[in-house]
Amino acid sequence: MKKAVLYLFILSLLFNVFQYMNSTKILKTQSKEIENAKAKIKMVRDSSNIVYNQMLDANYFSLEMNDESMDYFENYSIPELTEKIKNELLALNDNPKGNPLVPYDAIDGNKFIINKIKIINHRWIIADVYSGTLRGEILIKYFVNENKPTDFETIETILFPKVKNVQ
Repeated sequence: MKKAVLYLFILSLLFNVFQYMNSTKILKTQSKEIENAKAKIKMVRDSSNIVYNQMLDANYFSLEMNDESMDYFENYSIPELTEKIKNELLALNDNPKGNPLVPYDAIDGNKFIINKIKIINHRWIIADVYSGTLRGEILIKYFVNENKPTDFETIETILFPKVKNVQ
């Protein structure tokens, strides 16, 4: 009987040592995984902050980020006003000769139209223009009229040279 108790004691001791070693190994593995996850989270947060700061820099010149311009349009809903201005500007593309704000004639039968628009503040818009083979940019002065279409005036234009296909 004493030998059976001794064997059970030794067996339980070995079992406890095995459990301790196994638990320690699992704990170290989980600690490493947690540290790796924390490092990845930090990296993603840093990347997210970089992208957020780049977005703020990119939108520095925009109607939505300009307090003075927003004060100027205090009686308007900025998203609705922005949509109205963009729609009116893009509607000018329907002209058979091209957008009248672009002072260039059609090239190779392709009229110049406005593709993208960025409202800089309460007076200026920068827009990308395209004719199929050429593209450029125009700076537009605008004035919002109450219950009337917006007045647009081209201030300056730039036309980029054709890009050769490189193969």
